[in-house]
Parts: sequence; C-alpha cells; structure tokens
Amino acid sequence: MMSGAPQARSAGIRYVFPVLAGKLARFATRLRGGGSAFPGYLTNRLAPTLLPTLAGQFRYGVVFVLGSNGKTTTTHMISEVLRAHGLRVFTNPTGANLPQGVTSALLADATLTGRIKADVAVLEIDEGYAADLADRLSPSVILSLNVQVDQLYRFYETERVADMMLEASKRASAHVVVNRDDPYLSKIDVGAMRGEVSFFGVSGELVAASAHGLANAADTRSGNAGILDHDAFAEVVSTEGRKVVVRVDGTDAAITLPARGLHYAADAAAALAVAARVLGAEFAVEKAANGFAKMAPAYGRGEVIPLRRDPEGEQVEFVMFKNAPSLQMNLDALEATPERALIAIDEGTPDVSWLYDVDFDVLKRIDVVTGEKAYQLALSLEHAGVEIGVVEPDMEKAVALMRALAPSSSGTQTWFVNYELMMIGRRLLGHGDQEIARR
Repeated sequence: MMSGAPQARSAGIRYVFPVLAGKLARFATRLRGGGSAFPGYLTNRLAPTLLPTLAGQFRYGVVFVLGSNGKTTTTHMISEVLRAHGLRVFTNPTGANLPQGVTSALLADATLTGRIKADVAVLEIDEGYAADLADRLSPSVILSLNVQVDQLYRFYETERVADMMLEASKRASAHVVVNRDDPYLSKIDVGAMRGEVSFFGVSGELVAASAHGLANAADTRSGNAGILDHDAFAEVVSTEGRKVVVRVDGTDAAITLPARGLHYAADAAAALAVAARVLGAEFAVEKAANGFAKMAPAYGRGEVIPLRRDPEGEQVEFVMFKNAPSLQMNLDALEATPERALIAIDEGTPDVSWLYDVDFDVLKRIDVVTGEKAYQLALSLEHAGVEIGVVEPDMEKAVALMRALAPSSSGTQTWFVNYELMMIGRRLLGHGDQEIARR
C-alpha cells in the first residue's frame, strides 16, 4: 500500500494542468452564458487518459443510461434513489451525454488531480458513443430504456440504435437492465452478455389503456414485430396521476413521480431496477420511495418556474420534447387541455416532418408558436385543427407575449419546448443556470 501511494500521487499530478485548464474554461463559458461542452473537449484533448481513471474511483461502480427518450429523467431518478440510500453520486445532470459533456460534468466536481469524492457514477450516455465510452469507463451496469424513432438524419434506422445499445451492453461487468416492452430490446441475446440481464416494464393492462401505448419503435427486421415475453424484475402495476406502484422483485414500492405520464412511470421502474441491482442487499423499498418523495423534476422536464418575479403569481410548466414519441407521450399525459400554452421548436431539430405523425387532438388552442421553425410547426398544428393565436419566431418576444396574456384560472401556463428553447426559456424567466444543485 505504501509503495503504491507515491505512484498514484504522481499519476494524479499529471492531470493538474488539463483539469485546471478545463475548470478555467468552464468558468469562462459560464460567465458568457455559453454551453458546457468546450471545457470537456479541451480537457480530453490535453489528457486523453483522464476519463478511464474514473472507473476505479467508485465503490459501487459506473452506471450507463442509454435510450432514445428518458435518459436525463431516469439518470436523475437513479441518482436520487441512490442518494436516499446514503450514497454520494457523481452524475451529468443537464443531459450533456457526449464524451466532452461527461468530462465537463467531471470538471464541476473533480479535484485538480482528477479525483471524484463519490461512491457511484450514474451517467447519461449518447447511444452513438456508448460502446466507445464503455471501453473507456468500464461500467458495471448498463440500462437501455427504449428504441424510438429519433434523429433519423443522424442514425438513419431505428435498428442501428438498438444495435448500438445492445453492443454496448456486452461491456457491462455486473448487470444489464433492459425494457421488456421494447420490440428490439426485449430480443436481447442474454447469452452474449457478461452481466446478469434484468428486465423492467409496465403491466399490459396499463399499456393497453394508454392512447398511444409507450410509443416504442416496431421491430421491422426480425420477423416478430412484437415483444418477447419476459418476467419483469421491476414492473409498473398501477398509476393514478403521479402516484405509481412499482413491483420490484416481488415487493411493491408506492412512489410519487416528479412529473406525470406513463413514460415517467416506465422510467421509474427502470430506475428502481438499476438501484436495486447496484445496491444488492442494501436496497430498501422505503428508502427508494423516500427518494422519489423528495425528488424535483429533472432539468427542464416538468419543472415549474414563476412566469414573473412574483413566486406566488402565475407559473410556467416546462414540457420538453425532442421527437414524435416524446411529444406524443407528454400530450397523452395531460390531465386536460392547457388553458394557456406556448409551443416552440428551433434549428436544433433539423427535420420536423415527424410533426405530422403526432396526434394533437388534446390541444384545442396554442397561444404562441415560436422558434426558428415556428411556421413549419404552425402549419402542422393548423393541419391538425389546432387554433393558433400568434406565430412569433423570436423566443424573447414570444415570452413577452405570454406574459402579456390575462392570467389563467389555473395559475399555470404550459410551454412545450425542445431542448435548446427550454434553456432559452428558463433563462428568460430568470433561471439560466445550467446546473442542478448537488446535495
């Protein structure tokens, strides 16, 4: 032990300059209100071996969260459940899921020698980089949430995304957790995995009762478009608003979701399955439920923020979407037609043709349509029979228009936004910080 200590210190010292440079870059970009990717890119260029040092630092290992939708929310849920069990968690809370984003998150918590004071790492990872990052970070657990139609301009075919997740899953040393209700993921080759495979899911009755099910992509290549039937280690068995019961290894966990919707319930089942596998005998349903009870919505996903400076005045609920399945599931989760609503989409969504696949029947009127692709969005809404108040591509002007409206009787406006405009909207309402507070 003594003979290895100087060597370890020497190895850490070589990271002082790259980490310091990254921290300074992070400070500068945050002062300018910029994004968080560049500091991580800079540090990775200066110290390509820094990320692999993460793997051995965590007593409970590294967890990867993959999926077309729900990665940020589920990463947040897993982190909070593990914290409720007393663990210190390192994570990338704002959804920065590329290699440079993971390193940028590291820079927020790391010492100058690249050390992280945490028991476990829970990381949202982009599917396109999952296998490469798994080779570098040696995850003990890999979770695959779903395969849904998303970013076809980038991945071309949904089955490629499934293959990326399943290939990365072979790198998990202890556990692989996959969605039983996903037509692609349910067909995982269990024998090809190093780790033990567990499934999560939603009861068939609940899926059948949902207007559009879980919106997972159909399997178009195997000859079996449906799912393979597996017993779920964690299964959603009942829902009532945000109150949900998830059966985990035969024990019912009654939890309160941070946001409404069957998709969030499925994410919760996934999170509980992962937490139970990470903790083993230390997992306690009561502690997990307590973690959910104290859980705030993930960054921009169901957050409620004051419309004006008065915290007692009208509120804005942010409903974030990035593709047809996420928008559809959020629309299906609405308890009623929004009284006041804004919807926004910008150049961060290059191809918006998928808007015509969305069922907008729950929306009767949108007060303001905004973003760089506002007119394309407005055309799809008009085609669906939705009444439109104003089309205003400039988000700042759109927010001013929403503030000028007469107060709603519910005291809440609903803003449907994609990721980039979610961040701009938060900033315009005085919540421009890009970090979730860490406990």
